Amino acid sequence: MCGIAGIRRFDGAPVSRELLAEMAKRLHHRGPDDSGFWSEGSIGFAHTRLSIIDLAGSPQPMAGASGTTQIAFNGEILNYRQLRSELSYPFRTNGDTEVLLALYEQHGPSAVAKLRGQFAYAIHDAHTGETHLFRDRLGILPLYYYADSKMFAFASEIKALLPAIGAAEVDHESLHDYLAHRSVPAPHTLVKGVHKVPQGHHLVVTAKGEVRTEAYWELPRESEIRQVTPEEAVRLVDEALTASVRDALVADVPVGAYLSGGVDSSLITALVARERGDAELHTFSAGFGDPRVDEIHHAEKVARLVGSRHHNVIVTADDFRDSWAKLSWHRDAPLSEPADVAVFRLAELARRDVKVVLSGEGSDELFGGYPKYRFATATRLAGAAPSFALKRLEKALPASKARLGVALRAISEPSYAERMRGWFAPFTVSERAALLGGPATRSVLAPYENGRGDALRRMLYADSHTWLADNLLERGDRMSMAASLELRPPFLDHRVAELAFSLPSNVKVRGGTTKWVVKEVARQHLPADIVDRPKSGFKVPLDAWFRDGLRDMAYDLLTGTTSFVGKTFDRAAVRSLLDDHDSGDRNEQPRIWTLLSLEVWHQTLSW
Repeated sequence: MCGIAGIRRFDGAPVSRELLAEMAKRLHHRGPDDSGFWSEGSIGFAHTRLSIIDLAGSPQPMAGASGTTQIAFNGEILNYRQLRSELSYPFRTNGDTEVLLALYEQHGPSAVAKLRGQFAYAIHDAHTGETHLFRDRLGILPLYYYADSKMFAFASEIKALLPAIGAAEVDHESLHDYLAHRSVPAPHTLVKGVHKVPQGHHLVVTAKGEVRTEAYWELPRESEIRQVTPEEAVRLVDEALTASVRDALVADVPVGAYLSGGVDSSLITALVARERGDAELHTFSAGFGDPRVDEIHHAEKVARLVGSRHHNVIVTADDFRDSWAKLSWHRDAPLSEPADVAVFRLAELARRDVKVVLSGEGSDELFGGYPKYRFATATRLAGAAPSFALKRLEKALPASKARLGVALRAISEPSYAERMRGWFAPFTVSERAALLGGPATRSVLAPYENGRGDALRRMLYADSHTWLADNLLERGDRMSMAASLELRPPFLDHRVAELAFSLPSNVKVRGGTTKWVVKEVARQHLPADIVDRPKSGFKVPLDAWFRDGLRDMAYDLLTGTTSFVGKTFDRAAVRSLLDDHDSGDRNEQPRIWTLLSLEVWHQTLSW
């Protein structure tokens, strides 16, 4: 993958190469193999390249054969060879970038519908005077922009926009979203004036300086659900996922796989091994030196089964202390999950042997893998429960009952939207209002409350547009790119996603079993004890670390006189969280992490 950036001025001022170079410099980690620039009057593009396909060719920015188009492209078009064979075009390279130009020149912006893969790209069309930005359907790759009366600027990461826009400010309304989601759902960000191009959207900047966005793709609606038997559903998912893995192996460099030992990564690894045959496969996993959360032995078992060359890395509290600021700079946002640090260490490990890795990301949000999905209907109906009683019970629970506490916090929320996000929210709606001195003025989940089908479909739809796109995929992209490693999630091939949302809910959560259809597919490729063991996730033992190795750091950063959190939120409430956790009476790790990450991020950005 790569880094892209660009500026279009509306005031007639020229775009300097020096400014483009400064923007590209902040994206060097995304593309250490090469860089390039193009400018013409009041518009310019910059590009940094991580060479994966057509290693010696395809320099960017690239001009089209017509002489009127320019492209800056980040990503991989996995069906580019097929598309190339269907085009009559004077190709000069062997890569996918020129295929995008050819498609645009022959079919216009609608050509994006023909693409399979993960992508974020910009095309300037001198003939129409329009600049087009496209982001892939599921939001695997990032794309940010800033617009005012004088200019429009875009980049793969927020930090690359700062040389163009100057001083940044915190968007205080987005603090509500951050405390609710641990990230900020599109199109908003924590930086005032900076927006994300939403997943599956096309943005147009006209010759008059108008900026508009429109969706070019969406997940299937309720009316598109297929009437299939459970056995047919298993066959369809197996076929779609196998095809996706086959496509994801398209590369001119070595490809490996993340292997946590859970069912999703194990299934992807087994399918890769089957597709690769005798080719050597490298697999990678992370542990924490803590038997309560480590899954390394499960990963090693799968590695032996498929015959991969397996590598482990152990993550410690020192890794968090030493890399938190660095990774916050890479993330351009607070590290939303403790696993961010582990994912980075995993990416560092993988980059020693491969340039591309496949992961199991996206399966849970498409096929219903989280424990909360068993209670989707209860989440919708729980408004009848007495909220005060549920909250009182949650407060009285011991730290050992953390999962039950999360459930009680979620279903005690006042609206269905709040209950949906309450399963992942560190702070309830009332806690957010108390910390920030008032309620939020917008609801990013309002579009997902109605009209999407049964309770499970609605929850999955909301999670795929918020939790997945703006948290997990942002983490995956930034932490892998921090190590100059390309990440590919086969579950998020749009054909797999479309299939998932065309299947009835009773093959996703079935008989109390979450992600049933995926587990039945996995059963055809893996031993039963791998498929049937309880879901663990990428857990980090921060509850203990916040009472030991990271305790003093937490108090210093959150209660110090110069603390952004201390000045922005209720300082007494913040200290109370720390004291409650330190006493061992309650596990406040999710809330402490959320506030600490915000503080560290604020210290790393150039304000």
